[in-house]
Amino acid sequence: MGALSHLNKYFWKYKWLLFLGILFTFCSNFFGVVPAQLVRYALDLVTETIDVYFLFKQFSLQGAFYEVFAATLFFYGGLIILMALIKGVFLFLVRQTLIVMSRHIEYDMKNEIYAHYQTLPMSFYRKQNTGDLMARISEDVSKVRMYVGPSMMYGLNLICVFVLVIYYMWHVNQTLMWYVLLPLPILSLSIYYVNSLVLRKSEEIQAGLSTISTFAQEAFSGIRVLKSFVREKESVQAFADASANYRKKSLDLVKVDSLFTPLISLLVGFSTLLVVYVGSQEVMAGRISIGNITEFIMYVFMLTWPVTALGWTSSQIQRAAASQGRINEFLQVKSELLVGKQIRQKIQGRWTFEHVDFTYPGTDRTVLRDIDLEIEPGESVALLGTTGSGKSSIAALMARFYDPTAGRILLDGIELKDWDMELVRTNLGFVPQDVFLFSTSIAENIRFGQADLNQADLEQAAKYADVYDNIMEFPDRFNTILGERGVTLSGGQKQRVSLARALAKNPGMLVLDDCLSAVDTHTEHKILNHLKHIMEGKTCLIISHRVSSAKLAKRIFVLHEGRIVEHGTHTTLMKKKGSYYELYQQQLNQEKQDLEQVSTQSN
Repeated sequence: MGALSHLNKYFWKYKWLLFLGILFTFCSNFFGVVPAQLVRYALDLVTETIDVYFLFKQFSLQGAFYEVFAATLFFYGGLIILMALIKGVFLFLVRQTLIVMSRHIEYDMKNEIYAHYQTLPMSFYRKQNTGDLMARISEDVSKVRMYVGPSMMYGLNLICVFVLVIYYMWHVNQTLMWYVLLPLPILSLSIYYVNSLVLRKSEEIQAGLSTISTFAQEAFSGIRVLKSFVREKESVQAFADASANYRKKSLDLVKVDSLFTPLISLLVGFSTLLVVYVGSQEVMAGRISIGNITEFIMYVFMLTWPVTALGWTSSQIQRAAASQGRINEFLQVKSELLVGKQIRQKIQGRWTFEHVDFTYPGTDRTVLRDIDLEIEPGESVALLGTTGSGKSSIAALMARFYDPTAGRILLDGIELKDWDMELVRTNLGFVPQDVFLFSTSIAENIRFGQADLNQADLEQAAKYADVYDNIMEFPDRFNTILGERGVTLSGGQKQRVSLARALAKNPGMLVLDDCLSAVDTHTEHKILNHLKHIMEGKTCLIISHRVSSAKLAKRIFVLHEGRIVEHGTHTTLMKKKGSYYELYQQQLNQEKQDLEQVSTQSN
């Protein structure tokens, strides 16, 4: 139960529902147990008066005696029916309190987990599978809800029935009570043993479910890759193997669960035999009546369902404990990005990197070494370099997805960690290299960073990103619904929609992380011409491997293997004939070859 202690705060929050649920459970069981006494009274009435009834045979008083006798039995029968109706009302109220409470807790838990996911840094998501994250917020929470709802309801029901039945048994005949309870220690030991197996197998099942979820999510997201490499059969086989493993573990758990019902039935049957045998001796000794034996047998059967449900309840609690343990594992993960002074003031846009080193968490490869970089407010700076040189890492550090391993990053002379990051990111238009579009309309994707964006500004942002004409070719235009991760669009169109999303914010700072790599040269030039106007007065960092994108910048920094090897204007760097010059010549030659190839194909 240690893992489930996390739920105590929810029980306290919904304490009145819990209290009323306990009260209603007691009341429903009280009106369920009392009829056993009414049956005893009725049966004793019959056995004690039946001989008297026959004594008046052929006398007129026999009819009057029968009427009184029948009315009394009818009265007892009416009371039993009334008790059943009252019990039904309280059972309805039990579900309207305990089950409703469980749904509220489920709602709060999902919100808590999702909100916590939002606080975790990028390093966490680099190590976790999406399917596992989804399993914990859906399947694991559902297992926990079964504990706070049905399991708790049946558990309270068992406790109430047990207390009431023991109380009445004690006042009727203590000897017979001890014989009825004789099998319970055996039952307790059996439950303890089986539950230990259930807990272990439940953890294995949940882990297997996460594996299946992760596999399916990756297969669906990468369906185009699967089809292009003709790996459908292998994917189906791999999924079947994972499902078979999950099925095997689930069947093992079913086998363990199946031990409960026959075991409890056997013990309940044994208790009934003891009641009849010992009870008959007590009747012959004159210590109890025949009605008491019937009452005890009814008590035994009253215990049958709650005790039978104990096996299911125990299994559900163990599963919930395993699931809550998995949930707690993520809830206990804290962001390594420490919160500083949370400064909120107007941002000018001066960025300063002072001897910054950076290594991605969980790796030993340093991607940035001794980076010194300064961007003045309103200045456009380009960062060029080949693949793997560390360009995107600088963009990630500016958005504070990570903190530098060494050195400092300052914004307007204040360390980045001391800023309120919500304010910084609101003022930062970030277009990542890895484009992600949501499975909604194009308009909603562009409005993502600016919910109150009007239609005119929406269309203007699309025009700046040179994707407006493409959007207007779709039948639904801006209302076109995109597939998962924007699969409806081409690579270049997705990049341009992502760029439009950033431009729609009209931010004071703009970071473009190789966001035009998938567009052709002609489209790139059109977009760059639009950006010249947009970038006026904005602090801009243009990250690219293309020299053409760098022409927009006032200063250019060349990154190689995590170090800045050159910096200056386009003219000065060309005169140096260093890394920038070589990169420029290579791309110039490549463009000439592409033009010659196109000309040859057209002829």
